[in-house]
Amino acid sequence: MAGTFLSEFVLAGDALIPASKNDNQLMQKLIYNNDQSVKDLIAKGPLNPDIRLNNFRPLATSIAVISASASNSGSAHYRSAVLSERLNQRMDIILKGQYSDGTVDAGGNRQSPPDTAFVLEHICLAATVLKLDGHKDLQPVTEKLKKFILSAGEAMVNGGVHTPNHRWVISAALANINALYPDAKYVHRIDEWLSEGIYLNEDGHFLERSSTYSAVIDKAFITMARLLNRPELLDPVHKNLTTYYYYTELNGDVVSVDSRRQDQFSTSRITRFYLQYRYMAIITGNPLFTEIARKIGSLPEFKDQVMAHSLAAFMENKELQKELPDSGDPDDDFEKLFTHSNLARIRRGNISVTIFGGNDKPIQVISGRSSNPNFLSFRKGKAILKYMRLSTSFFRMGYFSSDGLIKEGRTYRLKERKEAYYYQPLDKNSVQGNGDYRLSASPDGRFWNKMDFDSRKKSDVKEQITAIDITETDGVLDIDIKVTGPPNVEVTLEMCFNEMGKLTGVVPASNNNYFLESGSGSYTLGEDVVHFGPGKNEHKKISRLESEQYTYHQGSLRTAGLYVYLTGYTPFSHKITLG
Repeated sequence: MAGTFLSEFVLAGDALIPASKNDNQLMQKLIYNNDQSVKDLIAKGPLNPDIRLNNFRPLATSIAVISASASNSGSAHYRSAVLSERLNQRMDIILKGQYSDGTVDAGGNRQSPPDTAFVLEHICLAATVLKLDGHKDLQPVTEKLKKFILSAGEAMVNGGVHTPNHRWVISAALANINALYPDAKYVHRIDEWLSEGIYLNEDGHFLERSSTYSAVIDKAFITMARLLNRPELLDPVHKNLTTYYYYTELNGDVVSVDSRRQDQFSTSRITRFYLQYRYMAIITGNPLFTEIARKIGSLPEFKDQVMAHSLAAFMENKELQKELPDSGDPDDDFEKLFTHSNLARIRRGNISVTIFGGNDKPIQVISGRSSNPNFLSFRKGKAILKYMRLSTSFFRMGYFSSDGLIKEGRTYRLKERKEAYYYQPLDKNSVQGNGDYRLSASPDGRFWNKMDFDSRKKSDVKEQITAIDITETDGVLDIDIKVTGPPNVEVTLEMCFNEMGKLTGVVPASNNNYFLESGSGSYTLGEDVVHFGPGKNEHKKISRLESEQYTYHQGSLRTAGLYVYLTGYTPFSHKITLG
């Protein structure tokens, strides 16, 4: 399906494909689970009216959940006086926390337009479903919702942002406000943000290359496309969701190693994309989207994370209520190279492989830059090698981070060149008698000092080159690692397996650390087994593998897991098989 076909249609009335019948069973489950959430909220009793919040999103979510049951005729709490009371109490609290400029606080973000936009997502949902019901007993809370929304609308029209996704979150909030209380100024502000252009690279990634924020952006564009009748805004959604289909593991985990945001060091789940995949599956008929929407529906967290609070979204967007189209046969055998991310994804049945070589250089540990050193992960059913990393003691520059990823035939090639040096005395023109020189970064970025490094000549230049070739054959990996440069540099290959399994063929060290000294090892979880080897063990250095950026601050990239180490010295050459 061409990625630009959606712009040929108008989003009004029925879906783009022939309308399917409503999924009544799903709606009944949504009503039941929403009612259970409401029951839990009621059991907690009224909120303290003097409570001071620094995060209004949970409160806004509860307002949407309660409003959905209060205004849905199938709910056991339909038009309940108790719910009306609880809604009024909650709105009093949120109005009390709203500043005169329309904003609210969120953590350290004071009077934050983008965080107010996230709150508006739920407040506008509540206002919409209550408006659809229109019962007079709910009119007082409807007026409070309107007061908050219109005041926040001024912040959306005038306020600024921090990050790329904030532009689209604010624009979606404006589209929601405009749908409730039309005003040209809302659409004008949306157009200001859209005029900057929507960045989506050939891999299907937005600027932040993050599943966490892609889910947010996709939802925002769907909202704008629907409410402003701009179907062309669904084109980037279609492409991004296709990418995350191939980024999704069989258990619902999402590859995040290439993210430029905080999720690059954590496990993301595809569950947050459910409404996006469902909506796009229904209006496009794309079988990949149907397949993944159904996969999400089978995940253990689906009930708590989707069913418990999504009724309002289904009531506001009737397309979501339609049945999913057929999905066809799942695409469980593929090989995809995402060239802009320098990331490869391989699936062979229950085996999946991720190869990554796309960090932003120079490496900086900061939001907005990719710095994860995991160059390989491998899954065989439940048996999971969470990551493989390589570190050397070369000037304590830390983990290997490839300068890209190249595919040649069946082989993926990763390579990095590290350089370090020493510094000569300052020339006479740069010398200062008091020794008080400029505080600056060393050219290799390892440290700062009052040495005026830029005025000094470099000498004794040392170079280390690491090359890793990974060849996949029917789900088995042959990994060839070479490290050249100064001799006698310690090399440590680190493999982190899921902590739930069992290792064999390895020698215990301490604290879930093991050495594979020779021969082969295995990792088993349930009926699934990953074999790896042969081993190598020439030294015992397995701590402080991070660069000085981390270790100077006593930081670490170590995660929970079972660790297996192979060690040696330069010149280092070793081949292992993983499968």
